[in-house]
Amino acid sequence: MSLKGTVTKSDGRYFVSINPANLKPIGEVRIMEEAEIKQRVDLAEKAFPAWSGLSLERRCEYLNGVKDQLIKDYDDIAGIISQEMGKPRIEASLAELMLVVDLIDYFVKKAEKMLADEPIPLHLAKGKSSKLNYRPYGVISIISPWNYPFAIPMSEIVLALLAGNTVVFKPASDVMLIGKKIEELFQAVDLPVGVFNFIAAPGSAVAKSMIGPKIRKVIFTGSVSVGKQVMEAASRYLIPVVLELGGKDPMIVCKDANIELAARGAVWGAFTNAGQVCASIERVYVMKEVADEFIEKVVAKTKKIRVGQDTDFNVDMGPMVNEGQLKIIEEHVADARQKGANILTGGERLKELKGFFYPPTVLTNVNHSMKCVSEETFGPLLPIMAVSSEEEAIRLANDTVYGLTASVWTKDRERGEEIAKQIDAGSVAINEHAYTYGLPETPWGGIKDSGMGRTHSKLGLMEMVVPYHINIDHWPDSMTWRPWFYPYSKEKYELLKTLTSVFGTGAYAKIKNLATSTKMLLSSNTRKKIF
Repeated sequence: MSLKGTVTKSDGRYFVSINPANLKPIGEVRIMEEAEIKQRVDLAEKAFPAWSGLSLERRCEYLNGVKDQLIKDYDDIAGIISQEMGKPRIEASLAELMLVVDLIDYFVKKAEKMLADEPIPLHLAKGKSSKLNYRPYGVISIISPWNYPFAIPMSEIVLALLAGNTVVFKPASDVMLIGKKIEELFQAVDLPVGVFNFIAAPGSAVAKSMIGPKIRKVIFTGSVSVGKQVMEAASRYLIPVVLELGGKDPMIVCKDANIELAARGAVWGAFTNAGQVCASIERVYVMKEVADEFIEKVVAKTKKIRVGQDTDFNVDMGPMVNEGQLKIIEEHVADARQKGANILTGGERLKELKGFFYPPTVLTNVNHSMKCVSEETFGPLLPIMAVSSEEEAIRLANDTVYGLTASVWTKDRERGEEIAKQIDAGSVAINEHAYTYGLPETPWGGIKDSGMGRTHSKLGLMEMVVPYHINIDHWPDSMTWRPWFYPYSKEKYELLKTLTSVFGTGAYAKIKNLATSTKMLLSSNTRKKIF
C-alpha cells in the first residue's frame, strides 16, 4: 500500500486516503470497475426525462433539503475536509461549507427568474416575436480537484441539478472520502435514483466512461495538461466543456496603496489553503517607492503564520495534499535560489513535522526566468518584484499563459479600475483578492490557459442550459403573403434594393428611397409581380 494510493482486497481495489498532516490512513473507498461506471452513466440518462420534467419548485425543494442536511452535518463535513485535504477547519468552514450553503440559498431564490423565457426585441420584423427558452442539456459530467473538494463540485452539481440536468461526479483520487460525503448528502434527501451519481475511479477512467455519447456536457477543474486531454476527448463527440485550469495570479501594489491592507491581503492571498488555490497570489509587482515597507510588513506577518495539523483550531496553515505537490514547491524554490532569488523567510521543508509541510516562503530579487514566477506553483510561495511604474506592472502581470484572477491595490479606486481593465484575467479585484469565488452573483473563470466558460452567477447557471430560440408570427391568418415568399421577379428585386437603401446614411437619401419604395408598393402593376 502506498500513501494516497490503492490497496487490493478480496472484493476489489480501494483508494486509501491518508491525513497529509500525520500520514495516517483515515479511510478507504472501493474503486469502481468500468462496467459499474457505465451503469451509473446509464442511470443518469434514464433519470433525466423525469428529473427535467419536475417543476423547478420541486427541484428547489430537494436542494433546500441538501442545504439543511449540510448545516446539520456541518462539523462532520468540516472535519473530513480537514483530515483528508489538510486545511484548517476554519478554512473548510469559510471557503467551503458557508460558501455552498449561501450558493444554494441564493440560486434557489433566483433560479426561476434566471431560467424564465427571455423575450428578444425585434427591431424590424414587426408582427413577429422571438424568445429564448432555456432547457437542460441532459447528463453532465463533473470532474473536480482536491484543493477545494467540497465547494468546487457542490457549486457545479447544485446548478446542474437545479437547471434540470442529471449528474455523474468524479472527485480527485486524493479526496474520495469527501466525494462519498457529498453522495451521502444527496442520498439523505431521497433524490430519485440516477439523478446524482458518485464515481470512484482514477483519472484514467474519465475519457473511457465519463466522456462519451451519453454525456451532454463536461465541467472539469484541474491542471492545464489534463484539461486539454478532457477537451480533446470531448471533441470526439462534440461535447461542450467548461474548463477551469488554474492560474499564476498577479497582485499589483500601487505607490498610494494602503500598505498595511496590501500586506495583509498578500499574506492571506498567497498562503490560504497553503497556497493550493488556483487564484492564489503567486506574483507581486510593487512600486519601488513603497517596496521596502511592503516587503517588511509581508515578512513580519508571514513569520507569524502557525503551520501544522489542526487539532484545536490552533493553526493557520496546513500541509500540502501530497508529496508530489511538495516536490514541485521544492523544485521552484531551488530554481529561484540558483538564479539569484533572496529567500526572506521559509524556503525549506519542515522536516520536524511528520506530514507534507512546507512553510510560507517569501522571495525577492525574482524575475520571469524563474519557475516560481512563470509556472503555477500551487504552494505557499510569494515572489515579490519591485517595479518602476504601473505600466511595467501591467506588462509583467500580462506576461503569462494564464488569466484567471488578479488584484490591484490602491486608494484611488477609479485608477484601480483603469488598471484592472488592462489586465488579462477573468476577474480582477481592487483592494481584495480571490474572495469573489464566494460571491454567488459573480462569474468565475479565466482566459488563455486558465480555461473557458464560467461557473457561479447567472452565467454559470446558463452554462447548464441550452438556449432554444422560438419565433412566433402574429400576422392575421388572412394575410398569407410574406416578402420572402414566391414569386420572385425583377420588380421584387428592385423593391428590396430600394428598401435596403433606406438604411444608408444621409437624411435626404433615406427620405428619397422611402418615397420611391412607397410609390412602388402603391403601383398596381408592381404589386401584381411581387405579391
